Amino acid sequence: MLLVGFVLGLNLSITLSETSLALLTLLFVWSLRDPERRARARWPLWPPIVAFAAVSLVSALASRQPEAVVGAGKGLLLVAALYVTANLLEGAGEGHWFLSGLLVAAALAAVVAIAQTTLCPGSAPDYGSPAWLYHKCYRGRGFFSIYMTLAGVLTLVLLATLPRFLLVSDAFVWSLGPWLLGLGGLVATYTRGAWLGFAAGVVVFLPMMRKGRWLLLGGLLAVALAVLAGPPHLRQRVLSVGDPDDPTVRERLYMWRSGLSMWREQPLLGIGPGGVKRGYAAYALPEAVKKRTGHLHNTPLQILVERGVVGLATWLWIWGAFYARAIATLRSLPESARRERSLVVGSLLAITGFLIAGLSEYNFGDSEVVMLAWAVVALPFLVARTEATPDQN
Repeated sequence: MLLVGFVLGLNLSITLSETSLALLTLLFVWSLRDPERRARARWPLWPPIVAFAAVSLVSALASRQPEAVVGAGKGLLLVAALYVTANLLEGAGEGHWFLSGLLVAAALAAVVAIAQTTLCPGSAPDYGSPAWLYHKCYRGRGFFSIYMTLAGVLTLVLLATLPRFLLVSDAFVWSLGPWLLGLGGLVATYTRGAWLGFAAGVVVFLPMMRKGRWLLLGGLLAVALAVLAGPPHLRQRVLSVGDPDDPTVRERLYMWRSGLSMWREQPLLGIGPGGVKRGYAAYALPEAVKKRTGHLHNTPLQILVERGVVGLATWLWIWGAFYARAIATLRSLPESARRERSLVVGSLLAITGFLIAGLSEYNFGDSEVVMLAWAVVALPFLVARTEATPDQN
């Protein structure tokens, strides 16, 4: 039941997901009393993760800000999602069960997001009751407080389930409806960075497909054309991607310039976790609209500013180690092991989308999104410990 609560919470409620994760973590730690369980425990990517944690704490202590230490500790605790998923799920079969639950919950959140944008009267922040529908309804946010969180969650779920959806025949029939609903929900968030992350994941998947790659590419183009033929505001969001004259794009450029100025003050270890929120006002450009912000809308830059060059190097080490291990696992699997291969490929696509989306937003600082990302990272390690069996479908 705790795993069910965790899966539902990842798509619907930060309180439910964090509470479930905390209880699952305690359950996992308690199980390590058994010597046999300790011997079988999986600790994927622990060297770079420990290194990143150490740099984060040293940076926080060096900043002499108590809130930096608290912020660093809270963020690091979310990595428990990786170890809980890797150790409490047994093999590829349960990995697929996990993805099925995520897809169903994501479809539910997407339905709410589509309803929000369809029924919303305008761009005012609140149109009354019920609040889950009419509060900030001009961009789909599901049950979360902001649309970017839902966009990040849907990007991860859609990409993680895409290979299984296309390559495993017994998953296609029932997955089609929820997956398309999730895609509609992603469009309804109007979040361009997430759209680019999703597109990047699909593009990475194309050369991995032996059959159907042109169908997938055609589907991606069809979605793009449908969006362009949609409401004027939606079309404008697509066409303004990368436009330096777009107000939100221009504001991001201002933030990045200010961020680099902040980094130059403490290049090695940064200004400490949460330092952007504490110090941005002093570095905001005169022409910038936002004079205060908690993040720079760019994950690598945020890591660089708050944890310095050393912190960014350890953060990149985590993802480099993940890709190396996942690709090695994929190469070791026979072509006939489609279910196992789809789990590994889905993880690769989802993390690719997560990292690309992070170039225009600080999704590594979004608790809901990063918890799900850590859980998805665990999927190749489930397969690595399982004897691959051919899929007969």
